[in-house]
Amino acid sequence: MSGVGDFIRQQRENAQKSIRDLARAAGVSNPYLSQIERGIRKPSAEILQQIARALEISAESLYVRAGILDGTPKEASSVPEAIAADARLSAEQKQSLLSVYRSFVSAKGSGTDDP
Repeated sequence: MSGVGDFIRQQRENAQKSIRDLARAAGVSNPYLSQIERGIRKPSAEILQQIARALEISAESLYVRAGILDGTPKEASSVPEAIAADARLSAEQKQSLLSVYRSFVSAKGSGTDDP
């Protein structure tokens, strides 16, 4: 379990946060976060999500390292599904991309595209 703990510690240090700062931001106690980082405690998916939010990283990256999710990327059957499945994008970015994609598709379908 220290794999996810080591990763959390590394991300915390990269963000230049103390264990106390991260614990407060994630809504967990200092000792509990310390135990997670040292591989003593196994955090739930909910706790991992709180930690990810506090570190401003994707929860999916923590889920994969904790063994909750499979690390192999899933095949998306369409562009909108691929955009929706991309954990690196914020909700706002996803909406913007979908809007641009749909405008291109509708323009092509209406015969307004020039060679």
